Amino acid sequence: MASTTLENADLGMNLSRRTFLRASLAIGGGLALEAALPGAAAAAAGESAGVTAFVRIAADGVITILSKNPEIGQGIRTMLPMVIAEELDVAWKDVRIEQAPLNEAIFGRQHAGGSNSTPTNYDPLRRVGAAGRQMLVAAAAQGWNVPPEDCETDAGVVHHRKSGRSMTYGALAAKAAEQPVPDLATVKLKDPKTFKIIGQRVPGVENAKIVTGQPIFGIDVTLPGMMHAVFEKCPVFGGKVTSANIDAIKALPGIHDAFIIRASEANPSKDPEGLVDGVAIVAKSWWTANKAREKLEIVWDEGPNATHSSEGFAAQAAKFAAGAPASFLRRDGDAPSALKSAAKVVEASYAYPFLSHIVLEPQNCTAHFKDGKIALWAPAQSPGPGQKLVAKTLGLPEKDVTVHMTRGGGGFGRRLQSDFMAEAAWIARKVGAPVKLLWNRQDDMQHDFYRPAGFHHLKAGLDDKGALIALTDHFVTFGKDGKPANSSNTMPPTEFPAQLVPHLDYGQSVIEFGVPTGPMRAPRSNALGFVFQSFMDELAHAAGKDPLDFRLALLGEPKILATTPGKPDPLRDFNTGRMRNVLLRVAEVSDWKNRHSLPKGTAKGLAFYYSHLGYFAEVVQATVSASGAIKLDHVWAVGDIGSQIVNPLGAEHQVQGAALDGLGAALGQAVTIERGRVVQANFDSVPPLRIDQAPPVEVHFITSDVPPTGLGEPALPPVLPALCNAIFAATGKRIRSLPIDAQLLKA
Repeated sequence: MASTTLENADLGMNLSRRTFLRASLAIGGGLALEAALPGAAAAAAGESAGVTAFVRIAADGVITILSKNPEIGQGIRTMLPMVIAEELDVAWKDVRIEQAPLNEAIFGRQHAGGSNSTPTNYDPLRRVGAAGRQMLVAAAAQGWNVPPEDCETDAGVVHHRKSGRSMTYGALAAKAAEQPVPDLATVKLKDPKTFKIIGQRVPGVENAKIVTGQPIFGIDVTLPGMMHAVFEKCPVFGGKVTSANIDAIKALPGIHDAFIIRASEANPSKDPEGLVDGVAIVAKSWWTANKAREKLEIVWDEGPNATHSSEGFAAQAAKFAAGAPASFLRRDGDAPSALKSAAKVVEASYAYPFLSHIVLEPQNCTAHFKDGKIALWAPAQSPGPGQKLVAKTLGLPEKDVTVHMTRGGGGFGRRLQSDFMAEAAWIARKVGAPVKLLWNRQDDMQHDFYRPAGFHHLKAGLDDKGALIALTDHFVTFGKDGKPANSSNTMPPTEFPAQLVPHLDYGQSVIEFGVPTGPMRAPRSNALGFVFQSFMDELAHAAGKDPLDFRLALLGEPKILATTPGKPDPLRDFNTGRMRNVLLRVAEVSDWKNRHSLPKGTAKGLAFYYSHLGYFAEVVQATVSASGAIKLDHVWAVGDIGSQIVNPLGAEHQVQGAALDGLGAALGQAVTIERGRVVQANFDSVPPLRIDQAPPVEVHFITSDVPPTGLGEPALPPVLPALCNAIFAATGKRIRSLPIDAQLLKA
């Protein structure tokens, strides 16, 4: 099974020496708690001076909690404060949420990606809340001259039951600020059985603002005297400007400025996220600037990438597949010999396309350069690296770059790159006024960091009892100098069913290319899940076995399979028992055993996958008409993400959204390359799943005895193969290439 993208992350399970809490008197006489969390750069409490407090308890009893990470729709601005509020023991109605400033020296990594917000923050944030509660209890006990252990808390009030006395947190806050600060590593945490906030279905704290159209997204930012900018880049990746009709554009009504940006000046180190050649147009309104683009006349030097095409990539992949892999990722046993002696050999080639992230809010950033410093307002998933990129681009110290985190209208990995921030910063410095850079939809789709395409040629050997004894995969990916371009272009050596098949070879060959690629929701797994779980279905059919039974037999008795070298890790390592449990549960809730009673043309498909520390099994029911049209009837999803679901409402939404994202990608999304450029330009050619296509997604969870993990990604990978397996069960036609071609399904 695919190893997690958190391989090198500090999951925060062990509090480091850099984790500390500092208390001070808040303005108005309350309590302010400043916490430095795991991964923070500050080495001593004194370094936290001047940082906005993580938790503030005002004299009137209002509790303000900062949400440290960017919000892109994953619900983190609600979930993380819930964890603190639970251990602080306050009423949720008394909590106010604010976005924390960017300060990774105190807050640790402020990042939205990899489904890591829960595993890295759950335990540390519980301890921050528990420490605050302990200080409030100590203040009350001191005032009453009673032992702290005789006091208890409830909904923002400390009680001494024996004497009938009680005091609100607001009344105690100033006194609590004078108490010794507890050691976060030793504070007493609540018994989860007593939770009152964690585990409740809590609506998103910004829901009302979203549905009433209040300005909370990056695209909504407005500054006094603000100009609007667009940036025209070469349609061929890596192309350069030879010349442009700049003077003609400047002469157009409403145009403030127009100029060429050259990567040789703005990005001499050739940072893949840095500035590229193009023409910037700045105007009093975005509409004026964008319309002026239509009159641009640019002569491009398209460079060597102009020869690249999707057809050419596929032809190269076919040549590679016909030969031996350039290198091997894993070799167990003797797969070639085992295949020769197998009772049955199954062979299949799978392919998946480049994908654009198609976020609803296009890339945008507002920047204001003044007095040698710059401030940016950006819907970034990685504001810290964005700050570093802007500093590098402008030649500024990082301390002179301020990044304000706005809510993002979707991210899915696209906003992990900060190219749009560097563009806005460069333009703002050139213009000398506040500037909002806003991409149009074509920019967004044709200048993405794409989910990489890939090709797999698989062979498997079954024994005379239908058991899988040998498997080979020749994986063809994209990169430079024989190496994959980045982690999104790779396949881990532990990819399922590695370690469960005695004879296994995973080989790899690399196509040289110039298309920018990067992570997309469930990186690697969103493609590998389709390939391997579809092929498992092929093997079950070839063995004459129920797809569920075939998978259960392959998993075998519960055991732990290492996904990373070194000491066993119960959180990261693949637990076949946990996967068996979700498989059995999804079979139960989907009525899998009675699937053969469905009408002709309707069928169910099954798949599972482990990624981002989460175990998911899913069943899709679909109907295929005689014309090849696919109707999505129902999805059942069962997940195991540890011992606790912090916000069941948000968790359910994340699973539903992930499943629908995967189905949309399977049905009609692909980016194709011709002459080094992306062909597709808008939602008409890369359609998101429509409302009338979306099936009910029924979500169930199983809890297990490990710390809770994230949910943004692990529910996506199984849904694609589950759909494809349902289509096979309904039509007898196997889907080995995405997106699904309905023409091939005609009766």
